[in-house]
Amino acid sequence: MQGQPDFPEGMEMLMGTATLFMILGMLAVSIAIAVVVILIIQSFYKRIPPEHRQMEPGMVWLLLIPCFNLVWNFFVFPKLSDSFKSYFHSQGITDVGDCVRGLAMAYCITAVLCVIPCVNYIAGPVSLVLLIITLVKFNDLKNRIPAAQ
Repeated sequence: MQGQPDFPEGMEMLMGTATLFMILGMLAVSIAIAVVVILIIQSFYKRIPPEHRQMEPGMVWLLLIPCFNLVWNFFVFPKLSDSFKSYFHSQGITDVGDCVRGLAMAYCITAVLCVIPCVNYIAGPVSLVLLIITLVKFNDLKNRIPAAQ
């Protein structure tokens, strides 16, 4: 055909296979990153005494469900903030502010904005930065709770 390059026999199949492996590799990396983030969030919930938890640590794994995770973020992160707030309030600690609730909500909103074409070019990097900052701040709060003996 005119305008198409001539590939040696079998080269098209090889290119298709390479593309498939690249897509599968990116999917595996994405899932691995999601699992690490979930393990981190779960560790935050586990450090909070059970009577102050607004959600059980195992419920965080629902974040692995595609599309549903965009909605579930709005439950996981605010409830984590509320759990920390409940614990610190019970201990008489008042210097924790909103326990990262505002920042967590900003992350949840930008995560949803990532599905909008063109907006995702801005929302994606912002969402990633907000997630990292939120996790670091939650980790600081977690470290203020003594580990259970």
